[in-house]
Amino acid sequence: MATEAKPGGVRRLSRLPLVLAGATVCAVAVALAMVQAGGGASTSVPGLPDAGTVTVWGLPVARTLTDVGAVATVGALLLVVVLLPGGRRLTATQLRYLTWAGAAAASWTVAAALAMVFTLADLFAQPVGNVLSAAMLADFVATDAQGRSYALMIGAGAATATFCVGVTTARWARLAFVVALAGLLPPAFSGHSAASGNHDAAVTSLALHLLGIAVWVGGLLFVLVVAARREEEAADAARRFSPLAAWALLAVAASGIVNAVVRLPSPETLFTSAYGLMVIAKTVALAALGGIGWWHRRRTLPTLRTGRRRAFVQLAIGELLLMAAAMGLAVGLSRTLAPGPDTSVSPTEELLGFPMPPELGDFPWTPLFTQWHFDPLFAFGTAAAALLYLNGVRKLRARGDRWPVGRTISWLLGLAVTVLTTMSGLAVYGKVLFSVHMGQHMILAMTVPILLVLGAPATLALRAFPAAPKGEPDGPREMLLKLLHSRYVRLLSNPVVASLLFIGSAFVVYYTSLFETLMGSHLGHLFMMVHFLAVGLLFFWVIIGVDPGPRRPPHLGRLFVLILTMPFHSWFSISLMSSSALIGEGWWSLLDRPWVEEPMDDQYDAGAIAWATGDIPVLITTIILAIQWIRADLREARRVDRQIERGDGNDPLAAYNAYLAGLHARDRRTAAPETAKKET
Repeated sequence: MATEAKPGGVRRLSRLPLVLAGATVCAVAVALAMVQAGGGASTSVPGLPDAGTVTVWGLPVARTLTDVGAVATVGALLLVVVLLPGGRRLTATQLRYLTWAGAAAASWTVAAALAMVFTLADLFAQPVGNVLSAAMLADFVATDAQGRSYALMIGAGAATATFCVGVTTARWARLAFVVALAGLLPPAFSGHSAASGNHDAAVTSLALHLLGIAVWVGGLLFVLVVAARREEEAADAARRFSPLAAWALLAVAASGIVNAVVRLPSPETLFTSAYGLMVIAKTVALAALGGIGWWHRRRTLPTLRTGRRRAFVQLAIGELLLMAAAMGLAVGLSRTLAPGPDTSVSPTEELLGFPMPPELGDFPWTPLFTQWHFDPLFAFGTAAAALLYLNGVRKLRARGDRWPVGRTISWLLGLAVTVLTTMSGLAVYGKVLFSVHMGQHMILAMTVPILLVLGAPATLALRAFPAAPKGEPDGPREMLLKLLHSRYVRLLSNPVVASLLFIGSAFVVYYTSLFETLMGSHLGHLFMMVHFLAVGLLFFWVIIGVDPGPRRPPHLGRLFVLILTMPFHSWFSISLMSSSALIGEGWWSLLDRPWVEEPMDDQYDAGAIAWATGDIPVLITTIILAIQWIRADLREARRVDRQIERGDGNDPLAAYNAYLAGLHARDRRTAAPETAKKET
């Protein structure tokens, strides 16, 4: 397609590989310069082992190429599954860029393997040739967090490259995209952030940072590619990427601030340490990129829609080079030690990510309201959910439509309770006391979902999003409708499936070794909290949800589902209270809790809390369901009345009367011969 363009377009296309290669070289050069400035390439000390010059300079190069390969893979797959218009089967353009994604994933895999070898040589202070053995690499993967991180990344890259070969449907392309995104996360759970104080905030913010950068940089890279190659879908891709880029920028900025605050012990070190100066340089680059993005939105995107690509391509090239320099800065930061406090971290603090809180004491349990711990995932997630919801309400009111105030209050109250549950003393003591953890579980699974589903976020989104013009690619509204009526949502929203997930997951988590495993890592603990919230949302959406979706049971059927599910919840609570085995004993034994005398008493309290807090949400849900039932009957009665008043031919009452009259006439015709026979 590009070869049929104007001669100027061909020349620009011929320069595209040079631009991509130049961006990669820029990232590598900045990374090497930052490693040198941060002391990561310092000369060897006489008398101590040395990894060698190849490792010292090869490691940052391999890490930079790993980042470039990962970003290119995510960007190409983002282009295929999100930015380019298409259906269930991939178009010729999507298949072409899926091949690019496979090539990028293969390069990501190779670069990650080299980075793993260089990292092993760096850790053992041995030349690369001394560590190139299958036994040493296997031991590195089995015993070291960084080794496992690289192994998972290599596996994700290889799996993504495999998925991209021979794939012709959007479903498999989406799976490859999810695998690629998952492959970005392992580095966040090893290295500096995972080993720092308050490591849970550092790890979560770094994970969000990595995802934001991959979507932002990778998306821009391939929007530039489709524009430079003069693809017909370039304007659609740029239009769809613009809001994603804005949200990615916010995620990168917010998570970067949190990570810097966690890693730097005082504001002064921001200006007096090499790490702090690199953070400042990254901040300046981020601000410049934000300005370029604003200029894109105001000036170059409108011209791209009219077919004039030159201004967009030129500005995007400059933006890409600046992003490459920022990625080099990130690699330099990863090789530079942050200035930390002199105080040592206790084993308990290393496990929890914060110091052991004081004894909870007797009622009113004041520390539950005074001990707060910031969690970036829930903080950013609830903030984004609130802003998106309020923006949707604003759009409706701007065009004169109404939105129930009660739904807005319910949504915001549900988010506020989520913040209270995941960042207050409940979150702090939830890692220390099983009883408080169970309180978290009950609130996230049985209180927050009721408030959130009554907020009707999907209905608001469908009303706020504009419908795509006829003949145009699907927009957010159409995608959301397809998701709500997809076979996956239909399966999950089946009352039996939703009930099994809601109740069965509690038995699986607490009556297997899974609870102890999940509590042992911040990622596992986050997964557990998100899982409780997700299964609660699914269950209560089936029972009292007002958003559109697959056909739900009638109100009486929903009431039966609620009544049949709750005895299993009571059974779970009673089993906790009567259990003679300590659940999660391996985790509790690692914590220094001098004020916990009898762990079994705390477990008994956990069962009592689960039992006591389960009845109130069920009662509230029953009342809400009854009100919805009455309102539905009233709406149906009003609809029938309107049909009768209009004399509608489809009047159900008239049809029923006609049916009864027909039965009566049939009975009279049947009875007539019998009567005549008797008379004769």
